[in-house]
Amino acid sequence: MACPFEPNASAELNPAVRSLEWLLGSWESDEPGEGTFSSIKPFRYTEKLHFSHVGQPVINFMFNAFNAESNKPLHRECGFIRMQPGTNKVAFIIAQNSGLVEIEEGELTGQQLNLQSKSVARISFAKEPHVLQICRVFKLQSDGRLEQTVSMATDNQPLAQHLHITYRRSS
Repeated sequence: MACPFEPNASAELNPAVRSLEWLLGSWESDEPGEGTFSSIKPFRYTEKLHFSHVGQPVINFMFNAFNAESNKPLHRECGFIRMQPGTNKVAFIIAQNSGLVEIEEGELTGQQLNLQSKSVARISFAKEPHVLQICRVFKLQSDGRLEQTVSMATDNQPLAQHLHITYRRSS
């Protein structure tokens, strides 16, 4: 699953997303992240993130996760980030290779994004248990590393932390 967008190095960052400029570029996990949930065996993963723009009032993104031991591809997400003009309200529009599509909305406070799913849809033959809710926090730490924590609820488990990882900027 690749999202077809080409960054335009000559495009000026649209003022509508200037407050998200700190996300732009490529990031790689510092050390393996931790994945847990009551219905799965704990796992470790690495991840590469890429945030770019083409001058529109939106940030494009692509996330690629890999098994920490075998380096086999795991989870992939791509989509867009928009800001409500004149506010700190932000929205992620996300498509996942698992067949999940979601809209997460929340707020940008300084260099931290707090997001909650507003809409979750899935392909008709998605594996159970079905995801009902996702909460995500991105935070730029004082040492320049980016931290992401993802919590999830399914139709048989309440909201609980699912993923935690930190990244270093690779470009």
